[in-house]
Amino acid sequence: MNAAPRIQTTAGRLAALGFADGARAERLLDELGPEAVGDFALLDDIVRAADPDLALTTLSRLVERDASVLGAFRDDPDLRRRVLGVFGLSAALGEHVVRHPECLPSIRSPRWPTLGDLREEMLVAVGADPDAAEPVAEPATEGVAAGPGTSGPAMEALRVAYRNRLLHLATRDVTGECTLAEAAAALADLASAALEAALAIARAEVADAGDVRLAVIGMGKCGARELNYISDVDVVFVAEPKEGVDETKALQTATRLAQGMMRACSASTPEGALWEVDANLRPEGKMGPLVRSMESHLAYFRRWAKTWEFQALLKARPVAGDLELGQEYVAAVNELVWQAAARPHFVEDVQAMRRRVEAHVPAGEADRQIKLGPGGLRDIEFAVQLLQLVHGRSDPLLRRRATLSALAALSRGGYVGRDDAKALAEAYTFLRQVEHMLQLHRLRRTHMVPSDTADLRRLGRGLGMTTDPVGEFTTTWKRHALEVRRLHEKLFYRPLLQAVARLPETEARLSTAAATARLEALGYADPEGALRHIAALTSGVSRRAAIQRTLLPVMLGWFADAPDPDAGLLGFRQVSDKLGTTPWYLRLLRDETAAADRLARLLGTSKYVTGLLLHAPEAVAMLGSPTELAVRPAATLAAEAAAAVGRYAEDAETAVAAVRALRRRELFRTACADLSGLIDIEEVGQALSSLNDITIQAALDTAINKVTLERRAPFPTRMAVIAMGRLGGLESSYASDADVMFVHAPLPGAVERDAAVAAHAVAEETRRLLALPAPDPPLQIDAGLRPEGRQGPLVRTIASYRAYYDRWASHWEAQALLRARFCAGDAELGREFVALVEPLRYPAEGISGDAVREIRKLKARMEAERLPRGADPALHTKLGRGGLSDVEWVAQLIQLRHAGAVPVLRTTRTLDALRAAAGEGLLDPADEEVLAQAWLFASRIRDALMLVRGRAADSIPTPVKERVLLARALGYPPEGTEDFVEDYRRATRRARTVVERVFYEG
Repeated sequence: MNAAPRIQTTAGRLAALGFADGARAERLLDELGPEAVGDFALLDDIVRAADPDLALTTLSRLVERDASVLGAFRDDPDLRRRVLGVFGLSAALGEHVVRHPECLPSIRSPRWPTLGDLREEMLVAVGADPDAAEPVAEPATEGVAAGPGTSGPAMEALRVAYRNRLLHLATRDVTGECTLAEAAAALADLASAALEAALAIARAEVADAGDVRLAVIGMGKCGARELNYISDVDVVFVAEPKEGVDETKALQTATRLAQGMMRACSASTPEGALWEVDANLRPEGKMGPLVRSMESHLAYFRRWAKTWEFQALLKARPVAGDLELGQEYVAAVNELVWQAAARPHFVEDVQAMRRRVEAHVPAGEADRQIKLGPGGLRDIEFAVQLLQLVHGRSDPLLRRRATLSALAALSRGGYVGRDDAKALAEAYTFLRQVEHMLQLHRLRRTHMVPSDTADLRRLGRGLGMTTDPVGEFTTTWKRHALEVRRLHEKLFYRPLLQAVARLPETEARLSTAAATARLEALGYADPEGALRHIAALTSGVSRRAAIQRTLLPVMLGWFADAPDPDAGLLGFRQVSDKLGTTPWYLRLLRDETAAADRLARLLGTSKYVTGLLLHAPEAVAMLGSPTELAVRPAATLAAEAAAAVGRYAEDAETAVAAVRALRRRELFRTACADLSGLIDIEEVGQALSSLNDITIQAALDTAINKVTLERRAPFPTRMAVIAMGRLGGLESSYASDADVMFVHAPLPGAVERDAAVAAHAVAEETRRLLALPAPDPPLQIDAGLRPEGRQGPLVRTIASYRAYYDRWASHWEAQALLRARFCAGDAELGREFVALVEPLRYPAEGISGDAVREIRKLKARMEAERLPRGADPALHTKLGRGGLSDVEWVAQLIQLRHAGAVPVLRTTRTLDALRAAAGEGLLDPADEEVLAQAWLFASRIRDALMLVRGRAADSIPTPVKERVLLARALGYPPEGTEDFVEDYRRATRRARTVVERVFYEG
């Protein structure tokens, strides 16, 4: 049996034609009348619109207002096509036509008026004489002069005239009669004409308006003649008094004129507002005066302006007011703009500007932002402008305002590859077209791609995508965004390789001078040296060189973002020379982006890490994942060290060399985790101390084995190593020696003299093995805190320690023992020693008043005598005011006074002691926080000094470059060096105040 034939309704046929709601479309068409229903050309133009439903809805409202429109459309198919095309994209412009159907005849002409025509049209609309030198709007009978927020006839007339022309432009844009560049330029000219009319309105409000010359300088997209349909119009104002007028009075008048002009554009009226006039790009931004004289502008730019302000001035163009004065202004600032790349802080300013752009993207919006998001418009604009600043100093042909023309000039000059420039121009054009359609819909300033399917469908159809508008649009958008995301590599770094390597490129290459200028602008202090490294890495036809040519464009950018790009590139070349033939190395960097990124930043930050890596380049393998940089358990490392000692039992030096290599590898792991922000300073101290414990244990075992073999007799005594100082406190730094004491206990039946000789030999051998010259960092054993100091025996029996402490121990020795803990050797003997010193360091009744005074005197003498000659007490992290020593002595004095009665104070760690004291009411919690912050800050700086410089230091360096590198390693932005120093001074000042109150007076 055959199925019944399918009967399609009118609503169904309309839905098939492209209406989202066929039934509603049928009803609206019926309401238009039989002539409209039978007008297939009308229906065809509606269906061709980006949103047929929106176009039909607006047409229905318009016909309801003025039925003659249908006749006009039949008589003029071109008018019909233009208007319905706009109706399908812009609900806001459709609403304007419904309110003002009389505007339709004005858009019949496909010709776009000149700037002069537009200026005349807008001035006439507000009642001003366009032929006057300084046009003044007709005085309003109501509203205009009444103050901010009012709606006068002139303002309303300006808005109507402006939107009439906006509608005209939109019809040309929608029908493809103008390119994106032409539409953007027309929008900028229309804005200029509107500003001129708004200034005429302001002149009608301001007395003495004729006493001053006022120029309105367009900035941003307005200045570059690449404006959006709806956007803030960026301007700055420059004024000069007319002859015989006081400058102060003239500037006051000019300020009132500028404010009146801005209000005439942004005030709300029954016809809405035009747009905001944004003057925040002026010197000092919102905090600076709205209007300045030419001299004031230039003085600011010569002395105070940041690089981003010169970048903004790339777009400067006179747009309204006194155009002659505006031209003088632009000519004057241009001389400064094209020298900006030679400024001392150019790189830092550029980096800060990039962070500022990224910070402006609201959380959760980045993936849908076509302006500020990844692969968005700002990526292209920023890169093009930076290249202009770098190369425009010597190449005047690059001095263009508009992005597309500047990009074309960069391509013609060989600064950007032709294919790259073409791809970026296509992406820029697409993204701007999307931006225009987004803003046309409601005439609202937006850069967000919608998630609603209907909105996406309108965008796709507006771009000519009819088969699958949503899918085609989304795919095209994502493709362009990904292409743009590669611009940093493409625009900045690939041409540098072309300049020095034999690449199969047919297009123009950067000259050596241009490549040097670009590297210098990107932060390389020795661009010639950098070019040599690039050439060494990329030249040739080997697979290694080919992979390096793929890697380097990206890595050069990462080096440029690091504190010391030159050191990073040099280190990379050195590591690559050692590992370049190793198959996994380049494959890891090519395939594991995180590993290459982390390597570049580490090499460009830390000489310490670079040195460790050069002696064990295979450690690069652990950079691929944060889990590989996690601190390894002490038990695992101890087992590995013990296995190495056992493997080379017959050769003490080889055994300890293997253990020191293990230590070097773990130092690298810890330093990388530290610089990557994966562990904090307390965890660093714990990890380094634990690693030192394991290393000492392995060296001690090796020494005992060696001495036993040499003696050809069993080892006659038990030995333990007691950690002191920062090692005892589990607070070791990268530069710390190992402060220890050696203790032994002869075995039953052993001759005491023989045991002492054997123990001494082991202690000396342990120190020797750990200090041997080797590629690995040495671990110096310092036994200077033992009884009688360096004059006393290196090793004592536990009985000797007891006798000494019972009879001779001083207060400073009791204080030093607060950090004593067992770290290696015989654990039971270690516990015996710790139990022995407990009453001394934690006296049951606390220490006497005399002892407290003696400790205070000792501390004061140390401050006066031990600080190095010439050192700044405010910047010395160890002995300076509020530094490590200050905080530690406070904690230790509290322990000596109270730990006997308060067991929770019995810890070798400084911060744990302070926390316990605050918890027990012995220290104000606010004071504890101040002391802890200073101690942590000083500890981070000491570690960072070692990491950055590759050698130990205690003071914040004086040379600016070293300070910058240190601040960057601590996480401060390039421009934050002085903030870093001031933060440290502030933290230590507050800590010193607490020290003086708690330690010296408490």
